[in-house]
Amino acid sequence: MDYVLTDHARDALEKRKIPVAWMEHALIHPEVTEADPIDPDLEHRLARIAEFGNRVLRVIINGKTTPPLVVTVFFDRRRTIP
Repeated sequence: MDYVLTDHARDALEKRKIPVAWMEHALIHPEVTEADPIDPDLEHRLARIAEFGNRVLRVIINGKTTPPLVVTVFFDRRRTIP
């Protein structure tokens, strides 16, 4: 899947030491997809990362663009996926 990273997303991956492969996994194979509560153009894609204790990785994208624009990436400490 083609995508574009914002500067913020690129910095987030680097600073948080999140492998690009994990971000791509959540982007392409999300377990949960949520609409953003504020911006209707944004979509949250969530996936558990087995290699990181099944913590939930949240990838926020602008799905209205082609290719999708990855806005940010982070581990969501408050979120679990049953």
